[in-house]
Order: sequence, then C-alpha cells, then structure tokens
Amino acid sequence: MPSVDQVTYLHVEYSVPIIVLSVFIACLASYTSLSMNERIVYNSFFHRYIWLGLASITMGFGIWSMHFIGMSAAMLPVDMSFNVPLTILSVVPAILATFVAFSLSSTANNSSKLIVFAGIFMGLGISSMHYIGMRAMISEANYAYHFGYFILSVLIAIIASFISLFIFLKLQRYMSNFIVKSITSLLMGVTISSMHYTGMFAIRYYVDEEMELVHAHAHHVSIKAIILGVTIGIFIVLLFSILSGLLDRYVEYRLNYFDALTKRPNRRQFERLIESSTYNSGLAILHIHDLNKWNGKYGYYFGDKIICYIEELCAKLIPHNVKFFRLEGNRFAFFSMSNEDLEKLIIELNHLTTILSSPVTIDDQTIKVETAIALAVNEKKMTSKQLYENAVAVLTHYSIRFDNEIITYDSEKHKQTFANHLVNEIEDALLEKHLYLVYQPKVFLKSRRVAGLEALLRWNHPLYGELSPSVFIPILEASDKMFDVTDWIIEEVSKQIAIWQQEDRNLPVAINIPGSYVTSPRLMGSLINNVEKYKISPLLIELEITETSAVDNIEGAIQSVQAFRNVGFTVTLDDFGTGVSSLSYLKRIPVNTLKIDKSFIDGVPESQKDGEIIKAIIALGSSLHLSIVIEGVEREEQVEYLSSINELPIIQGYYYAKPMNIYVLEEWLYKFQNGEIVIKH
Repeated sequence: MPSVDQVTYLHVEYSVPIIVLSVFIACLASYTSLSMNERIVYNSFFHRYIWLGLASITMGFGIWSMHFIGMSAAMLPVDMSFNVPLTILSVVPAILATFVAFSLSSTANNSSKLIVFAGIFMGLGISSMHYIGMRAMISEANYAYHFGYFILSVLIAIIASFISLFIFLKLQRYMSNFIVKSITSLLMGVTISSMHYTGMFAIRYYVDEEMELVHAHAHHVSIKAIILGVTIGIFIVLLFSILSGLLDRYVEYRLNYFDALTKRPNRRQFERLIESSTYNSGLAILHIHDLNKWNGKYGYYFGDKIICYIEELCAKLIPHNVKFFRLEGNRFAFFSMSNEDLEKLIIELNHLTTILSSPVTIDDQTIKVETAIALAVNEKKMTSKQLYENAVAVLTHYSIRFDNEIITYDSEKHKQTFANHLVNEIEDALLEKHLYLVYQPKVFLKSRRVAGLEALLRWNHPLYGELSPSVFIPILEASDKMFDVTDWIIEEVSKQIAIWQQEDRNLPVAINIPGSYVTSPRLMGSLINNVEKYKISPLLIELEITETSAVDNIEGAIQSVQAFRNVGFTVTLDDFGTGVSSLSYLKRIPVNTLKIDKSFIDGVPESQKDGEIIKAIIALGSSLHLSIVIEGVEREEQVEYLSSINELPIIQGYYYAKPMNIYVLEEWLYKFQNGEIVIKH
C-alpha cells in the first residue's frame, strides 16, 4: 500500500438509503431462494435441478445486485464507471457457487462435513463475485486492499454462508411458516451484506499527491447505473419468484385436481363442486363392474385400457356443457347444469349403454364390459350433495345389476332405510330361519378326498328375496350385529359337527370370523361353550381370519391366534396376498393354513404372472409347514395347472361343488365318496 507521503488517500462516505436498499435486495433474494429450495423437498413433479437452478440464479443475481447497489452507495470525489463485460461476468461465480452449495446442502441431511464444504464453496463464490466486481470498477482513483480486512471479508462470507445453510437445513420443516422464513431471509441478507461492506471497508482509495480534486464530497457514480442495477436486480428476483410460484401452483393443481390416467377433473374437484351451492339439474355416476377381475386376469395396464376406452366414448358422446369427472378407479360422474343439458345427457347415456352392451376388443382380447349408470334428477331443488347421495344409494342398493342400463333414483325403492330394515329384522331372521348356512367342500388336490367344509352365511329375506352376502354382511358389521350372528353360526356348526361325530364322520368346518371379533374375549368364550356343550373336538373347528383384521391389531391378533391354537382350534389366514403386509406379519401370526384369494386363480393358467404368484405362495407356505387352500377353482385347466406345480394344496370352488344346504351336501358327500360325482369340465 503506497506511503501517505506519496499519495492522497480519499475519504469515503456512504448513502444510508442506498445501503438499506442493497440489504433489502439481499433479503428479498434470500427469501425467494428459500421458497424455491422448499419445493426441492416437497415437489417431485419437476426435477430437483430445475428448482436448484432457479434458486441459484435468483440468489446469485440478488447478491450481484446488492453488490453493485452497495458500491453505488460509496461517495467519492472522483469520477467512477464500470467495465460492462467484466461486470456481467462477475455474476457467474455467485450463481455457480450458490448452485453447488444448494445441491450439496439439499442432500447433506445431517452431514456436517458436507454443510461445511457447501458453506466454504458458497462463501468463496460470493467473495469472487465481489472482488471481480471491484475489478470491473473504472475510476480516476487507484485503490489497494487492507490485507486484514480482505481476509476478514472472505471469512465473513464463508461463515455467513455456512450459518445460512445450517439454519435452512435445521429449520427446513418450519420453512413453510412465513415468520420463520422471513427471519431466516433477514439473517441471510444481513450477513451477506456484512461481507460486502467489510470488503468495501478493506479498500483504500488514493490519488497522486499532485492531482486536484474538483468534486469534493460528490457521488460521481451515474444515477442511471443505480437505477439500472436496482431495476435489474428486483426484476430478476421478482421474475423468478413469480415464475416459481406459478409453476408450483400449476403443478399442485394438476397433481391434486386432475386424474393422471384420463386427464379428467378428479374427485377433489368433484367434492368442491358438490360442496358449493351451485344448482345442478341432475347427476349421473357410471360404475364399471369387476374391474379388479380384468386387472387380475390381464394386468393393470389392461384395466387402464378399459378405463381409457370408456373415457373416450364419454368424451365423444357427452354434451360439452356437462361437467365430466373421474371419481375413482371404476367410476365417472356427469353433472348437468340445466334441464336442457340433462335431457341431452340422458339421450347420450342411453347411446353409451347401447355401445357398451356389445363386446369390445382390447389388446386382442374380446371382452364384455359390464356397467351400471345411476341417475339422480333434481326435482325438488336439492343440493348437489343430496344428488350425489341419491346416486350412490342406487349403486349400493341390493337390487343393483350391472347390465349396462341407466337406473334412476327412486325415493321409495332406494331410500337409505333399507339398511335399517335389515338391522332391525336380524333377530327375527335368526328365529324364523331366514338366515341359514350353506357348506362348500374343500378337496385334497392329490388324493381327491374331502378335506373339510366352509360354512357360509345366506339370507332369504321374505320381502327382498335372496340377499347377497356382499350386501347384508357389511350392514351387519357396521351395526355391531355381526358378533351375535357369528355366535349363532358357531352354534349351528357345532350342532352339525356333533351329528357327524355320532356317525363316525370327522369333517372339519371353517367359520369366517369378522374383523375386530378376532381379538374379543367373547369369541373364545363362545367357542369353548359350544365345544363343551356339544362334546366335539376343537380340531374340527377352523377359524378363518382375514389379513386386514389381523393387521389392524397385530399384537392382539398374535395373542388371540396363539390362544385358539392352545385350545386346539385351527386358524387360517384368509384372502392371503390381497393385503399390503402379508409377508411382514406372516412369521409373527401362528396360523395353520394360508388361503390364496380367488383373484389369483382367475387368470390361471393363461396369466403367467398369476401362476408365478401362486407358485411363490405355495413354496412359501410349504417352507413354513403351513397348509395351503386355493379358493375359486372353477375349471379343469386350473386343476391341471395346480397339479403340475404341486400336489399338496387343497382346492375349493365350483369345479367340485357350489355352496350347498345340508341336505344337498349330504347327497353330494355320498356320491363323491362313492365316485358317482361327474365333474363338468
């Protein structure tokens, strides 16, 4: 640094408003970059490097703008200007350093070494930007650096970067809070500005001793440069802030409010509509029946093709003024806003059902798509929510048939008191024998001997006729009546086993145990009371529990199953393979038998995937010394396939017999044991 005797050192004054403006720019850039870094964590629609790039550009330009605005705050009695190419180049280290720092810190988690390295890199980048920018300054005065303050400014940049990144990572879960993010941004902006002004303080401006200073205490950086710097800085920061906000809202809107497969408005948009007070003249819901059957037989890609086929038909036929939604996997909804639109909708829905009544070829497979369309007409100025409830009442009614027809809501027929009627009549149904049991045989695959039976509940209602178990069992479960019915089933089965025991016939019978009853002490009491009352062996009663009921209370299920095993009952895990936790819980629940769900055998032997799954489950069961029951076996080809892979399983299904009442069962057992049963291939 030159001697005081040789040169004249210049006194530097600063404009406070411009300093405040520079700090504000740094804070604004910090806030925007933090917002973008949030989206790296919470948004997976765009690649993380897009958000990293936007955050780095915003932060880099913000620091760059702060730097040159801060330089403009310096008031010197000499003329000053900037080398434009070098000025523009100075922004590059800031952007690159910020990008690398954000990249490292976003993957650092709790790695202190990575955070330190990221802080060092970002601090050096900011320092490089600062001193390259200083190099771009053209002035009548010369300048030199005070070494101590120069080193201090670099250290401040590194420490400030490290602290900012550390705070961001540690408080990342709170960054959605405006106050936390604002305080963090303020801290980052102030620390970054501190580095800049420390670097400015390290500079010593001087001129030759002979030079006459004409502009005493004047600020000779052009005001145009200040305006340009502020404009560029704020414009770029706000531009990327707005752009990122728009992108974020667009992504959120597309992901949350549109179906990914059909690109139609989804259930969320539908629910927003039905919660509004907008008048709708009518609502129709199209339900695709047995979609899981096609998924299981040909794969989910095939099921998607069915959905897309129906969506394309609807798009062509449905009037443009009718709102069209995909509610869930197998349902579409149509809202008409006026009576005229409703009339057009009904006409086109009839056209649609006519088309769907004919077979269609999808991926070289000719299939018959079965649907039902529930129609609710707004005749009494009902709300959209009421219309929806009426349409759902049609689809959940016991009388529903999937014959590709339109079923209009009838308040007398479809009113929700149907469920109440069943619940109120359950006791009479037990006394009057409207509830009864049927039995379906289970047969050893290898020896073709009867392995046992499964008792299944049926209801012959005096008014509604033969009710499907899929209709009345959920109603009884929801009303807590299923415990009473299960106790009745246990007693009826125990009576029948006692009769067979007296005839020297030991036929094990499986009983389905509903959900939470598995862990109820009442169940054990009912079982033991009936075993003692009818003097039967516990080994002849098999308890079938579903995986879902076990997983809902895994610890309770383990204790209950072990208790059943200790008494002598056998336990089967029903519908194995349809849940999400089978393998993880199988080793913990001490069951005797695995029962493979019907959905896996439906596609065999045509579906190689289903075949491999069955092989794997049989191999798993064998390795764990568990019996295997395969339900839903209906065809000779399925039996031959199962025989080819393993002869140990037990099979159950229409191939041998449908569920039968006790009288038909006795006749079937006699004929089967004497070889008189002819299997229909």
